[in-house]
Amino acid sequence: MSSRLPVASGFYNYSRLAKSSSNYAKRMNQLSGQIFTEVTRRTDNETSKIPQRFSSKPIDLDRGIVHYYDYIRHPETDELIQALRNYGLFRDEHQDFNEEMERLRELRGKGRKRFFDRHADKRKKSK
Repeated sequence: MSSRLPVASGFYNYSRLAKSSSNYAKRMNQLSGQIFTEVTRRTDNETSKIPQRFSSKPIDLDRGIVHYYDYIRHPETDELIQALRNYGLFRDEHQDFNEEMERLRELRGKGRKRFFDRHADKRKKSK
């Protein structure tokens, strides 16, 4: 009677083959790395930084970086600057320019009314 010896499994054969240093084993390991999004070849410190950067959180989603200058006192600062501007102690050239452009639009008859509002007023006048 013949004795039944255990047969080596396919996985055991594959893992033994993957450990070998043959050219076929190297290529199979590279292919496996590509399929499972691992680094396929050995890398030094310079090239290993790239996968680390891609695996880390994007900068635009990092609240510490995006909101670095967002302090709680911005509304208070805006109110203070507006009060100083009203007293004539602070000169906001951008706001001055916007107000001057708005004043010139009013003089030309344009104003801040929206397009549909202006035409609605014209229709009311014609009826």
